[in-house]
Amino acid sequence: MSIDSSSSSPVLRFAVFGHPVAHSLSPRIHAHFARQFGIALEYAAIDAAAERFDVALAEFAAEGGLGANITLPLKTRAASICTHLSERARRAGAVNTLIRSATGWEGDNTDGVGLIRDLTERHGLDLRERRTLLIGAGGAARGVAPALLDAGIGDLFIVNRTGERADALADTLGQPGRVHPRYLDDVGNLGNFDLIVNATSAAREHEFPSLPMSLATPRTAAVDLSYGEAAIPFLAWAKVAGAHDRIDGLGMLVEQAAESFERWHRRRPETDPVYALLRQGAGTLVTAD
Repeated sequence: MSIDSSSSSPVLRFAVFGHPVAHSLSPRIHAHFARQFGIALEYAAIDAAAERFDVALAEFAAEGGLGANITLPLKTRAASICTHLSERARRAGAVNTLIRSATGWEGDNTDGVGLIRDLTERHGLDLRERRTLLIGAGGAARGVAPALLDAGIGDLFIVNRTGERADALADTLGQPGRVHPRYLDDVGNLGNFDLIVNATSAAREHEFPSLPMSLATPRTAAVDLSYGEAAIPFLAWAKVAGAHDRIDGLGMLVEQAAESFERWHRRRPETDPVYALLRQGAGTLVTAD
């Protein structure tokens, strides 16, 4: 977003890092938030593969960068370079929000609170005691799993192609009586669920797994953390399987962005107008956040 150089307010520099990141909605979202408060903001989308992320972030800091959002596939790497982690970032082992401090980067994770706020406040879901299936065990799953548990869901089953990653996430969550890691291939033996959350990026890579219809019932809420084209395969499966609620990640994206914005600017933006604006063009969106 370009800023009028004649403005008397200093231009505050922020960015989103990811790979790919060209289609990210974060610059638009934060531009809308900034306008609510008259903040002069420059927010860029910086494409950085994992091997170049540290260098790109250092360059951004040297150029005056004050904060950043982090998306796939960099969330766990971002956590490792922080001098301080918030409690929710520490629990997740993944960072989606960076705040520049005098001693380096502070890391936070706003994904979980963004998801819960979208599901409970925008969509009116009661998550309490819901038997939950989390598909995936990467950075996105790590960001939302603690918040789901805090929101009062029932048992949480984590399935992943690589069982070791599901085990690692379950160990991190530290609730062995409530959290159950499984192989993705065994998902058909787990019964049905009240809440199913797809936290994989498989649809981006045209590798969305085949899921049994028996996972969903007419009371199931199916949630994809992606939005736009990337959410189509899972939500199409959920419709055929008869899930009652089928929700993409656009609302979560806006809510986690608002949480990041508040961390940076100490002001809470209104999210509903921004969500409504983005939803109007949701059919043409490509996930990159």
